[in-house]
Amino acid sequence: MKLRITLGAVAILILAYICDDISLRYHIPKSRQPLGTVTVEQYDAIPEKNGKVEFDFENPVAETCVRSLVPHLGYPPCWYLSRHAERRINY
Repeated sequence: MKLRITLGAVAILILAYICDDISLRYHIPKSRQPLGTVTVEQYDAIPEKNGKVEFDFENPVAETCVRSLVPHLGYPPCWYLSRHAERRINY
């Protein structure tokens, strides 16, 4: 019984991924653009000898994303990237 439920859940996840990929590649619906951009603010966190951290802010960067549920074509989904629009780079 547990195996059947697990296999069913995996099959649903695979089907959702395939449908999401087909929707992205074939522009379904036609009115939706498959790719978008989100402005990401980046800053460097540089540790100092006295234990403090210096922050060096960089210019905002427009990053490409896909309008889908999961990452495709090497791009993150726009809904995720818009919620994580700040990127801290630790040195």
